[in-house]
Amino acid sequence: MIEVENLTKQFGSKHAVEDLSFTVRKGEVLGFLGPNGAGKSTTMRMITGFLPPTAGDAKVCGISVVDRPSEAKTKIGYLPESAPLYNDMTVYGFLKFCASIRGLGGSAKKDAVERAIETCFLENVAKQSIDTLSKGYRHRTCLAQALLHDPEVLILDEPTDGLDPNQKHEVRQLIKRLGEKKAILFSTHILEEVDAACTRAVIVDRGRIVADGTPAELIEQSGTGSLTDLFRRVTTRDTEQAA
Repeated sequence: MIEVENLTKQFGSKHAVEDLSFTVRKGEVLGFLGPNGAGKSTTMRMITGFLPPTAGDAKVCGISVVDRPSEAKTKIGYLPESAPLYNDMTVYGFLKFCASIRGLGGSAKKDAVERAIETCFLENVAKQSIDTLSKGYRHRTCLAQALLHDPEVLILDEPTDGLDPNQKHEVRQLIKRLGEKKAILFSTHILEEVDAACTRAVIVDRGRIVADGTPAELIEQSGTGSLTDLFRRVTTRDTEQAA
């Protein structure tokens, strides 16, 4: 469903992403882990067609985001980091607006909005203005817009960032449930989310993959039974060398 092939992004002399390759299949939830600045958001922006790659390609449902970006985007639901909202709109009005942008109309639009509201547990705030919402509900509203067109692929950048423990649990369970029928790539630096929501995870550092496997495989690779130990070992090599 998602095929990343030798994806590279340079900003001047800096390689933000370097020769990255991985796949995410239908029914798979891939956690995209790494420290801040590792290249996670840049990779997602290239897969979604928001940023052009310097080299390489990504295919979504077999469609190249380089050669056929508009067609590829119809297959994707995207939750960007710090997703924008229109504060003067109600939740329902915002989702109707987003559905119209996606080309939905009539009963299909109404059904899509109601389904997204139900899926993201927004019934209690659907008629509220967005500027009155808590951070958790604002986050759910952003997630709901990504689901409106029932995409085959979901790309979620830090979907639990800033949420309280109960809200994080709800979002993780939702991702896990959606992942049964979709291909999901979501970035995080919260290691507990690997066990909570992922069927597989990769760890990236300085734009490269430094570990890849199921949660159990990654824990075994640690040698200590701790994913935190593995994460620190494979993402702090520059610090260790400097010491």
